[in-house]
Amino acid sequence: MFTLVVILLISETGTKICKIVGMAKLVQAPTKFTPPEWHTSNFIKYNNAEEQRLRSERLTDESKRLIEEVEKTTRRSQRDVNKKIDQRLEDITFWKSELEIKLSEITEEIDTLLEYKSRLENALQACDEPLAISQACLINREARVSIDLVHDLVEKQLIKEVEVIQGVQALLKRTLEQTVEQIRRNRSAKYYLEKDLKDKALARDIDTLCSELNNNTSGITFRANVVTVDSSSVTPHDWATFSNANIKKADREKNSSIGLRAIIDGVLKQTADDMQTQCVAVNVAFKERVDEVKDAKNKLEQHLDKVQVEISDQEKNIIELRRAIEDKNGPMMVSQTRLGERKERPNVELCRDPVQYRLIYEVNEIQTSVNQLVASLAQAETELKGLTRNQLLLEEDIEVKANSLYIDEVQCMQIREAISINYF
Repeated sequence: MFTLVVILLISETGTKICKIVGMAKLVQAPTKFTPPEWHTSNFIKYNNAEEQRLRSERLTDESKRLIEEVEKTTRRSQRDVNKKIDQRLEDITFWKSELEIKLSEITEEIDTLLEYKSRLENALQACDEPLAISQACLINREARVSIDLVHDLVEKQLIKEVEVIQGVQALLKRTLEQTVEQIRRNRSAKYYLEKDLKDKALARDIDTLCSELNNNTSGITFRANVVTVDSSSVTPHDWATFSNANIKKADREKNSSIGLRAIIDGVLKQTADDMQTQCVAVNVAFKERVDEVKDAKNKLEQHLDKVQVEISDQEKNIIELRRAIEDKNGPMMVSQTRLGERKERPNVELCRDPVQYRLIYEVNEIQTSVNQLVASLAQAETELKGLTRNQLLLEEDIEVKANSLYIDEVQCMQIREAISINYF
């Protein structure tokens, strides 16, 4: 062993300085044990070896017992799994048979309901001609724009006329919509039945393959991450409930479809009695509306003339205001120039004399006047914009009224003269 001898010297500044001043070599003799310690060491080693041997023998016996027990458990579990797979195959076969029966029934019902749908479409098409003129009037009046696109008495009467004329057609259309919806629901039930059958066929194939597997089957291998329960999996009760729900849905839709076919048989004919009265009511409403629009158009034109005169006067006022603002530029420049020049006075001559205060007051006074004129100009320009907007609005509304008159008086009232009332 080596030992370092160090002397610490402290300087005036308090810093420690280390200096190696010597090195010594020390020699230590080896340690010796007593006879009792030697015997004790041997005894401990004998005991440790005996204990280790006994533990090993016990582990060997336990391993043999565990191997036999595991083998029995594995065989028992495999037999139980095979039995449960066979039971599962029976359940799948049963539900597959039930689903096939319901699929056949709902498919037949869909085909029958499609025939009723064709009958409804043919009956509905036969009702189109009497509605042509009334619908044309409604379509033409959709071309009205802006505020004139109003749900007025004429439109109400036209809608009522269409409802009266449609009589049978409206009923057939509603029934047709119900039929289309029922066909969709039937097809939905059929889709879920087919999907369920497809899933069960695949599940049956998979479980059949699983039932045929054994310890000597070729192709079996270890697979990672399979000893889990999928979070999206369902219970056997939920599985059976799902198929039962599909069957019940198919039954429910089939019964609804049968009931709807009975209704369709009872609504294929119906007539309308008051079409002529409604036609007269629409014509009267058209005449009153045309007179009303003409009166409104005349009043709008009168107001437009007044607004145009006021626009001309306001434009002249704006010109005068702008001229007055420009006239203040000269005095303002003089005052500001004077103030600028007087800032150049030297030393004590840079005095806050009455002239300085009056010039500042003059600048503020001119600026106040200009601000007032600018505010008045802005207000005048705002008024001019408002007048211009009103002019545009009036002109636009006059065009709107002219368009409405053309639609009601020319397009609609003239074609309504060709209306012929027919009874179904």
